Amino acid sequence: MARLKEKYLGLKSELQADLSIANPMQTPKVDKIIISVGAGFAMKDNKLIQNIEDTITKIAGQKATTVIAKKSVAGFKVREGMPVGIRVTLRGENMYNFLDRLISIALPRVKDFRGVPRNGFDGRGNYNFGLQEQLIFPEINYDSIMQIHGMNITVVTTADSDKAGFALLEKIGMPFSKGSN
Repeated sequence: MARLKEKYLGLKSELQADLSIANPMQTPKVDKIIISVGAGFAMKDNKLIQNIEDTITKIAGQKATTVIAKKSVAGFKVREGMPVGIRVTLRGENMYNFLDRLISIALPRVKDFRGVPRNGFDGRGNYNFGLQEQLIFPEINYDSIMQIHGMNITVVTTADSDKAGFALLEKIGMPFSKGSN
Protein backbone atom coordinates (compact mmCIF):
# COMPACT_ATOMS: atom_id res chain seq x y z
CA MET A 1 0.00 0.00 0.00
CA ALA A 2 1.23 3.50 -0.79
CA ARG A 3 2.71 5.44 2.11
CA LEU A 4 0.42 8.43 1.59
CA LYS A 5 -2.68 6.22 1.47
CA GLU A 6 -1.73 4.71 4.83
CA LYS A 7 -1.28 8.23 6.21
CA TYR A 8 -4.73 9.23 4.88
CA LEU A 9 -6.41 6.16 6.41
CA GLY A 10 -4.81 7.01 9.76
CA LEU A 11 -6.01 10.64 9.58
CA LYS A 12 -9.50 9.86 8.26
CA SER A 13 -11.24 9.83 11.66
CA GLU A 14 -9.45 13.04 12.71
CA LEU A 15 -10.50 14.72 9.45
CA GLN A 16 -14.07 13.52 9.97
CA ALA A 17 -14.13 15.08 13.46
CA ASP A 18 -12.59 18.37 12.26
CA LEU A 19 -15.21 18.77 9.53
CA SER A 20 -18.10 17.59 11.77
CA ILE A 21 -19.12 14.80 9.41
CA ALA A 22 -21.49 12.20 10.87
CA ASN A 23 -21.22 9.57 8.15
CA PRO A 24 -17.65 8.26 7.66
CA MET A 25 -18.41 7.59 3.97
CA GLN A 26 -18.75 11.36 3.43
CA THR A 27 -15.20 12.05 4.57
CA PRO A 28 -13.38 13.70 1.65
CA LYS A 29 -10.63 11.82 -0.16
CA VAL A 30 -8.44 12.34 -3.20
CA ASP A 31 -10.29 10.97 -6.24
CA LYS A 32 -7.80 11.53 -9.08
CA ILE A 33 -4.89 13.68 -10.20
CA ILE A 34 -4.61 15.13 -13.69
CA ILE A 35 -1.25 16.30 -15.03
CA SER A 36 -1.47 18.37 -18.20
CA VAL A 37 0.89 20.34 -20.41
CA GLY A 38 -0.29 22.82 -23.00
CA ALA A 39 2.07 22.21 -25.90
CA GLY A 40 0.87 24.79 -28.39
CA PHE A 41 4.46 26.03 -28.70
CA ALA A 42 5.48 22.60 -30.05
CA MET A 43 2.56 21.63 -32.28
CA LYS A 44 4.59 21.58 -35.47
CA ASP A 45 7.51 19.64 -33.94
CA ASN A 46 6.61 15.96 -33.50
CA LYS A 47 9.92 15.14 -31.80
CA LEU A 48 9.32 17.81 -29.16
CA ILE A 49 5.75 16.59 -28.58
CA GLN A 50 7.08 13.03 -28.18
CA ASN A 51 9.78 14.26 -25.77
CA ILE A 52 7.20 16.08 -23.62
CA GLU A 53 4.98 12.99 -23.64
CA ASP A 54 7.92 10.80 -22.55
CA THR A 55 8.80 13.27 -19.80
CA ILE A 56 5.27 13.34 -18.39
CA THR A 57 5.11 9.54 -18.63
CA LYS A 58 8.28 9.27 -16.51
CA ILE A 59 6.98 11.78 -13.96
CA ALA A 60 3.55 10.15 -13.63
CA GLY A 61 4.63 6.52 -13.84
CA GLN A 62 1.81 5.95 -16.33
CA LYS A 63 1.51 6.46 -20.10
CA ALA A 64 0.59 10.03 -21.06
CA THR A 65 -1.57 10.78 -24.10
CA THR A 66 -1.41 13.55 -26.66
CA VAL A 67 -4.43 15.85 -26.88
CA ILE A 68 -5.50 16.57 -30.46
CA ALA A 69 -7.27 19.78 -31.53
CA LYS A 70 -10.95 19.17 -32.30
CA LYS A 71 -11.49 22.45 -34.15
CA SER A 72 -9.41 24.78 -36.26
CA VAL A 73 -8.74 28.19 -34.71
CA ALA A 74 -7.16 30.65 -37.15
CA GLY A 75 -6.19 33.14 -34.42
CA PHE A 76 -3.96 30.54 -32.75
CA LYS A 77 -2.80 28.98 -36.05
CA VAL A 78 -4.27 25.64 -34.95
CA ARG A 79 -5.76 23.21 -37.41
CA GLU A 80 -8.04 20.32 -36.60
CA GLY A 81 -6.00 17.21 -35.83
CA MET A 82 -2.86 19.03 -34.60
CA PRO A 83 -1.38 18.04 -31.21
CA VAL A 84 -2.02 20.82 -28.67
CA GLY A 85 -1.22 19.20 -25.32
CA ILE A 86 -0.30 16.18 -23.26
CA ARG A 87 -2.20 14.83 -20.26
CA VAL A 88 -2.40 11.86 -17.93
CA THR A 89 -5.01 10.98 -15.31
CA LEU A 90 -3.82 9.11 -12.23
CA ARG A 91 -6.01 7.04 -9.93
CA GLY A 92 -5.44 4.49 -7.18
CA GLU A 93 -1.88 3.50 -6.24
CA ASN A 94 -0.27 5.57 -9.02
CA MET A 95 -2.10 8.65 -7.76
CA TYR A 96 -0.94 8.20 -4.17
CA ASN A 97 2.64 7.41 -5.25
CA PHE A 98 2.79 10.53 -7.45
CA LEU A 99 1.31 12.78 -4.75
CA ASP A 100 3.78 11.40 -2.20
CA ARG A 101 6.75 12.06 -4.53
CA LEU A 102 5.40 15.54 -5.34
CA ILE A 103 4.98 16.55 -1.69
CA SER A 104 8.08 14.97 -0.20
CA ILE A 105 10.67 15.16 -3.02
CA ALA A 106 9.76 17.45 -5.93
CA LEU A 107 8.25 20.56 -4.29
CA PRO A 108 11.10 20.97 -1.77
CA ARG A 109 13.51 21.05 -4.75
CA VAL A 110 11.90 24.23 -6.13
CA LYS A 111 14.22 27.20 -5.70
CA ASP A 112 12.98 29.67 -3.03
CA PHE A 113 9.94 27.46 -2.36
CA ARG A 114 7.50 29.03 0.09
CA GLY A 115 4.59 26.69 -0.44
CA VAL A 116 1.91 26.21 -3.06
CA PRO A 117 -0.70 28.98 -3.29
CA ARG A 118 -3.84 28.66 -1.18
CA ASN A 119 -6.08 30.26 -3.80
CA GLY A 120 -6.06 27.37 -6.29
CA PHE A 121 -9.41 25.92 -5.21
CA ASP A 122 -12.33 25.95 -7.64
CA GLY A 123 -15.29 26.22 -5.25
CA ARG A 124 -15.99 22.47 -5.20
CA GLY A 125 -12.97 21.24 -3.24
CA ASN A 126 -10.67 20.58 -6.21
CA TYR A 127 -7.19 22.13 -6.24
CA ASN A 128 -5.17 23.39 -9.23
CA PHE A 129 -1.62 24.66 -9.35
CA GLY A 130 1.16 24.97 -11.87
CA LEU A 131 4.83 24.09 -11.89
CA GLN A 132 7.35 26.12 -13.87
CA GLU A 133 9.63 23.29 -14.96
CA GLN A 134 9.80 19.52 -15.06
CA LEU A 135 13.38 19.35 -13.73
CA ILE A 136 12.26 19.32 -10.08
CA PHE A 137 11.34 15.65 -10.45
CA PRO A 138 14.28 13.30 -9.82
CA GLU A 139 13.14 10.95 -12.63
CA ILE A 140 14.03 13.56 -15.24
CA ASN A 141 17.56 13.69 -16.61
CA TYR A 142 18.55 17.17 -17.76
CA ASP A 143 20.33 15.81 -20.85
CA SER A 144 17.25 13.91 -22.07
CA ILE A 145 14.92 16.91 -22.38
CA MET A 146 14.68 19.10 -25.46
CA GLN A 147 12.92 22.09 -23.90
CA ILE A 148 11.98 23.13 -20.37
CA HIS A 149 8.22 23.35 -19.93
CA GLY A 150 5.76 23.70 -17.08
CA MET A 151 2.71 21.68 -16.21
CA ASN A 152 -0.66 22.05 -14.53
CA ILE A 153 -1.60 19.64 -11.76
CA THR A 154 -5.23 19.22 -10.73
CA VAL A 155 -6.05 17.33 -7.54
CA VAL A 156 -9.71 16.24 -7.73
CA THR A 157 -11.25 15.44 -4.35
CA THR A 158 -14.65 14.17 -3.22
CA ALA A 159 -14.97 17.23 -0.96
CA ASP A 160 -18.02 19.42 -1.51
CA SER A 161 -16.39 22.71 -0.46
CA ASP A 162 -13.04 24.46 -0.60
CA LYS A 163 -12.80 24.32 3.19
CA ALA A 164 -13.10 20.52 3.21
CA GLY A 165 -10.71 20.15 0.26
CA PHE A 166 -8.15 22.41 1.96
CA ALA A 167 -8.45 20.48 5.24
CA LEU A 168 -7.91 17.17 3.40
CA LEU A 169 -4.83 18.32 1.49
CA GLU A 170 -3.36 20.05 4.53
CA LYS A 171 -3.74 16.88 6.65
CA ILE A 172 -2.11 14.79 3.91
CA GLY A 173 0.87 17.17 3.97
CA MET A 174 0.46 19.54 1.00
CA PRO A 175 2.85 22.44 1.75
CA PHE A 176 0.56 25.47 1.47
CA SER A 177 2.08 28.94 1.69
CA LYS A 178 1.73 30.97 4.87
CA GLY A 179 -0.83 33.75 4.80
CA SER A 180 -3.91 34.18 2.67
CA ASN A 181 -2.30 34.77 -0.79
